[in-house]
Amino acid sequence: MKKLSSYIIPLIVLLGILQIGCAEKKDLNFIFPQGKQGAKENFTGNAWNTELVANDSIYSTVVGNVYFEPGARSNWHTHPAGQILVITDGVGYHQIKGQARQTIKKGDVIKCPPNVMHWHGASPDSGMLQMYILPKTEKGIVTWLQKVTEEEYNSIN
Repeated sequence: MKKLSSYIIPLIVLLGILQIGCAEKKDLNFIFPQGKQGAKENFTGNAWNTELVANDSIYSTVVGNVYFEPGARSNWHTHPAGQILVITDGVGYHQIKGQARQTIKKGDVIKCPPNVMHWHGASPDSGMLQMYILPKTEKGIVTWLQKVTEEEYNSIN
């Protein structure tokens, strides 16, 4: 019969490895349900969308919530009437074409100007939750463009 210590040491090592892996993912405070997975052609990694206010002719505004898993991000895109992002938890990135990538976090409010190319998503080490607001939807909702390259995503500028 093997000594008990011959089982305990590998078990401790395994638990340590699992704990390190779990420590990299910060628990986020979900206000809304995770929602449906975003279209693979519009996102790199896993992003989940929950519609909160559907488009209609009375309010002409769309409101929703997106959960980006660590490393996930949108493609470059534009909104005819702009977009407002309210970061409700986590850490992520936002970039307007031609400008430096910004780090964004819980409590930040981002205004994406009308018809300006931009992208947003989670940092490599943390997921991110964002509420989005799309005003004046009679002008249109979104135009999806090309994927954000790894170089663009990792650029510190």
